[in-house]
Amino acid sequence: MSNATERNLAFALSELDRMASALGLSRNVRETAAVVYRKAVEKNLIRGRSIEGVAAAALYAACRQCNVPRTLDEIGEVSRVSRKEIGRTYRFISRELGLKLIPTSPIDYVPRFCSGLTLRGEVQSKAVEILRQASEKELTSGRGPTGVAAAAIYIASILCGDRRTQREVAEVAGITEVTIRNRYKELAEELDIEIIL
Repeated sequence: MSNATERNLAFALSELDRMASALGLSRNVRETAAVVYRKAVEKNLIRGRSIEGVAAAALYAACRQCNVPRTLDEIGEVSRVSRKEIGRTYRFISRELGLKLIPTSPIDYVPRFCSGLTLRGEVQSKAVEILRQASEKELTSGRGPTGVAAAAIYIASILCGDRRTQREVAEVAGITEVTIRNRYKELAEELDIEIIL
């Protein structure tokens, strides 16, 4: 390894550490991200791309591999590059490295979103139950998992009498209120859930 490559690698690893600690990610995720980054270097996938972009994409991939989903927006917030660049770089390196990635399920996001909204355990359980029913009816496929999770939490918070507004839920989930409105209407209609607002 040349000195420049060594220096770049050291910078990339410190960048990974900085982003991972800002997101409160475990050592396991950091190590997985470092492995992904090193493989990208070995395969010469860095050429023409920013170190920060590849590091952020490696971290996003590691989150998915370790099943601790973070959204591209969340990675983008702690990264020095745009969400768009991270998404593009992530698709490129995951294809080139043949990464086996676990598709994220809306249920994976429920604990974190509920905690961000300081909702009771009862609401979390209800949201998971709604998502299981939705999954059985195939209402979750082809939809962004964060939007579906947020809609289920919104419904559950109303049903359990611990209501949060669409705006509050949207903020924690990093999505728009329109997305929540559309998803929650679909879920309520298809699952015959009566919501009294």
